[in-house]
Amino acid sequence: MSSPPARVAAAASNVIGKVFQGGVADLRPVPRVLIDQGPNRSVYRMTAGARPPEGPPVLLVPPLAAPALCFDLRRGCSLAEHLVESGRRTYLVDYGNVAFSDRRLGVEHWIDEVLPKAIQRVSADAGGQEVHVVAWCLGGIFSLLTAADRPDLPIASIATVAAPFDFTAIPLIAPFRPLVDFTGGHLLTPFYRALGGAPSYLVSRAFRISGINKEITKPLAILKNLDDRDYLAQIEAVDHFMDNMIAYPGRTFGQLYHRFFRSNDLAEGTVDLNGRIISLTGVKAPTLVIAGADDSIAPRAAVERLVGLLENAPSVRFEVAPGGHLGVLTGRKARGTTWRHLDEFLTQQIDNVEGDTASAH
Repeated sequence: MSSPPARVAAAASNVIGKVFQGGVADLRPVPRVLIDQGPNRSVYRMTAGARPPEGPPVLLVPPLAAPALCFDLRRGCSLAEHLVESGRRTYLVDYGNVAFSDRRLGVEHWIDEVLPKAIQRVSADAGGQEVHVVAWCLGGIFSLLTAADRPDLPIASIATVAAPFDFTAIPLIAPFRPLVDFTGGHLLTPFYRALGGAPSYLVSRAFRISGINKEITKPLAILKNLDDRDYLAQIEAVDHFMDNMIAYPGRTFGQLYHRFFRSNDLAEGTVDLNGRIISLTGVKAPTLVIAGADDSIAPRAAVERLVGLLENAPSVRFEVAPGGHLGVLTGRKARGTTWRHLDEFLTQQIDNVEGDTASAH
């Protein structure tokens, strides 16, 4: 515990940083090079680690609407930085901005085109090695649907963080169900069709509303922790993240609304995309499932439902870590919890492959 004079000095330094120096968070992205690009797909290889990267590649997969900087929030609290500094070959797929002209893109675009091509390109860039996929929220759902639909892809394992699979277990949206049922599911249809999807400013506001308690108490929390530079930097970084939300394409938003929210398809392990059925029984890669202890968007029950759906995965590991929806991925506590679970899981999968290779020889 710092002495009162030390805390006052730290607070004064932080105020100067926030007011006169543009903030206290180091928002510089981890250095990267572009290795592949296509519609709604830019694939980057992260560079400049403390030691040369080795081993199989790790591909970070964000959800729609959220910027890819969710994996690179700020220096000192960036999962991408952590993986690079750990010596892992680290890659990131970025969907870029979604425009009104993208309104006809559906879920199929991501699971047929964007993710398969990103995975194949990463594998090729890493010398043909299989890819370990680490995905957050909807990125986890899309990654698993891709793996289920495309068993030929070079996927070594999948780790999902805060990916909900039972939408009836999300208290935040439960009050809207009676109204949706009463309108025959057409409550939002005219709006997302007219707007071409869900605009970025609405996505940002919805994300903030999900943590309304923290938004209300944030000014007091800042004053209380004015001497804690790491705390203030995290708030700045999260605000920067919120300010960079991306829109949902209209058709994709409609599918999420009708298939995931209304019909709750995922809870049964299948998704019907216009008569095309994709079943999670097709996932045959080891899987890590992580839920946030305080996540209101993807609470534990909604996330844990996935464990019972991966019948053909060789192993399924479930963990609960501290934090809300974003915090469980890249909060300050995630550095010693979620990231540790990911490190252990990746190391175990790599060791298993090396052990099998040694036995074969």
